[in-house]
Amino acid sequence: MSDELPVVAILGGTGDLGTGLARRWLQAGYAVIIGSRTKEKAETAVAELEKVLAERGVSSPRVSAMDNVAAAGAAAIVAMTVPFAHHRSTLETVKEQLQGKILIDVTVPLVPPKVARVQLPEEGSAGQMAQNFLGDNVSVVSAFQNVAAVHLQDNHELSCDVLVCGDNKDARAEVIKLANAAGLRGIHAGSIANSAATEALTSLLIFINKQYKSHTGIRLTGLPEEV
Repeated sequence: MSDELPVVAILGGTGDLGTGLARRWLQAGYAVIIGSRTKEKAETAVAELEKVLAERGVSSPRVSAMDNVAAAGAAAIVAMTVPFAHHRSTLETVKEQLQGKILIDVTVPLVPPKVARVQLPEEGSAGQMAQNFLGDNVSVVSAFQNVAAVHLQDNHELSCDVLVCGDNKDARAEVIKLANAAGLRGIHAGSIANSAATEALTSLLIFINKQYKSHTGIRLTGLPEEV
């Protein structure tokens, strides 16, 4: 990719996690497209984003609203922050638009009501499911599952690592740039098969958060601050 920052679309981007990532990337100078099943719902989220960013001194953020299909087609990198129940149906809708691109799959295979219990799918992980379905012409990268949305929504400094899994090392590197731009520390964590471990960690963190009434993340020891 060129030195110019790529346009990033966030499918299902109207929730707390999607808008939290959008806020951080917009503040870092990225152009962001908020995608939703309807353009109208995305427009509502964009209006709120613009209001919050104006309060933080960010003028004229490059943010726009589209439906998921248009958003996936218009961006160089696409993130997907939909619930697991809508994972496959969303992929089916945008499969054609994702060809030749990077998909950041933030989905966690949570199965209500026991979301604090690890329940991985037969394929191993949501990230692996996405890669299998989309094919080799899409670089699926699994990331951001272990970051609390409440921290992304806030403007404070973060001390949290993002484990980045994907079969294409260059694609992982692009997602690590986005993690760093969001104020996190992106870590190469191996192939998409390893996303089973990062996705499973989310249920573990949910249990810990309920137990201790907290919003925990993960931080690896023994690494330099910049990796």
